[in-house]
Amino acid sequence: MGQDQTKQQIEKGLQLYQSNQTEKALHVWMKVLEKSADLVGRFRVLGCLVTAHSEMGRYKEMLKFAVVQIDTARELEDADLLLESYLNLARSNEKLCEFHKTVSYCKTCLGLPGTRAGAQLGGQVSLSMGNAFLGLSLFQKALESFEKALRYAHNNDDAMLECRVCCSLGSFYAQVKDYEKALFFPCKAAELVNDYGKGWSLKYRAMSQYHMAVAYRLLGHLGSAMECCEESMKIALQHGDRPLQALCLLCFADIHRSRGDLELSQLKLHCLSESIYRSKGLQRELRAHVVRFHECVEETELYCGLCGESIGERNSRLQALPCSHIFHLRCLQNNGTRSCPNCRRSSVKPGFV
Repeated sequence: MGQDQTKQQIEKGLQLYQSNQTEKALHVWMKVLEKSADLVGRFRVLGCLVTAHSEMGRYKEMLKFAVVQIDTARELEDADLLLESYLNLARSNEKLCEFHKTVSYCKTCLGLPGTRAGAQLGGQVSLSMGNAFLGLSLFQKALESFEKALRYAHNNDDAMLECRVCCSLGSFYAQVKDYEKALFFPCKAAELVNDYGKGWSLKYRAMSQYHMAVAYRLLGHLGSAMECCEESMKIALQHGDRPLQALCLLCFADIHRSRGDLELSQLKLHCLSESIYRSKGLQRELRAHVVRFHECVEETELYCGLCGESIGERNSRLQALPCSHIFHLRCLQNNGTRSCPNCRRSSVKPGFV
């Protein structure tokens, strides 16, 4: 595969990826990696694979491609490409919570001579280092790194970097219990998405909405927290972003706990009571708890809308649609329609929960 054909295939993969055809894009890029002899093209496609696996939460795969990218950069003997690959390696370790390694690779990035770190990538390096320091609970160092990244963003008019830094600052202030600032910075990120983000990935909107949800919940604004979390979850489901789905589910649980919602606790109570009365042979009490258990299942909609079985009684794989209705995966596959069986909305691209 020649240089021109490599570029065409990389661009084809990008178009597929931007239209949310992720698996097809990955297939195209892997073919380029297998067949192309163009080292620069291979370096670029490895960067695409690193980014795609990062957004899908496949962090071990992300790390694998980052390591190969470093080897390619060394073969090319290009300091700028080596910087870019070390940054991807730092991000991969950050996602895998290897924070000491992240800091080390970030320092390597900043120490490389004759690169564009001071102009284009220095802010991203500082952001990754700040996230690592936050993971290590080194709050002063984390704040210094975030402020440095923010200066890079402002000096270079990089709204996308500013958006990412604002989301990280939201997480920082949530951890240090300054909840007003924990809300201010994600709101700023959301403004940046609205003003500049038409061509950005939807992940930036999802990130800002998630961090706003966390801050609203901590401030006791539970209605606003639920709205933001639902918006973030919808995007996460559409893009198959499983790490963000997990964060949203945790946020939903915190919101319900803050509200004092007791339905799920009652469901567990009736389930346990049923087991106790069944073992003792007390039929009247057993019957009462079985009835109440199924009433709770209906009230909380914890059942498959196709087969009618309650969700959680068996170890079955579930699938959530962007409209938030949940079904057994096997039932949806057998149903054969592209719309939600409950509300008839288009399922677009479902995500797994």
